Amino acid sequence: MKSFLTRLTSRKFIASMLGVILGIAVTFGVDGSTVTNVMGIITSAASIVSYIITEGKVDAASVGNIIDYIEVAEEESEAE
Repeated sequence: MKSFLTRLTSRKFIASMLGVILGIAVTFGVDGSTVTNVMGIITSAASIVSYIITEGKVDAASVGNIIDYIEVAEEESEAE
């Protein structure tokens, strides 16, 4: 189930779905400049959100590594 949710939230899948939705919008007569504006807004927002999520994961991993180092240091100091 987790891999299915991961696929649904991947940037590639979201970008392809947006392409399909905007293609359908053009087919049904939505103005091209409106579609371009919407796609620009979505692309900008997706870039920002992706950056924030990625940096959060990197920071969380760094904190996890620091905690591991502290635990090892405590164990070594207790052993002495």
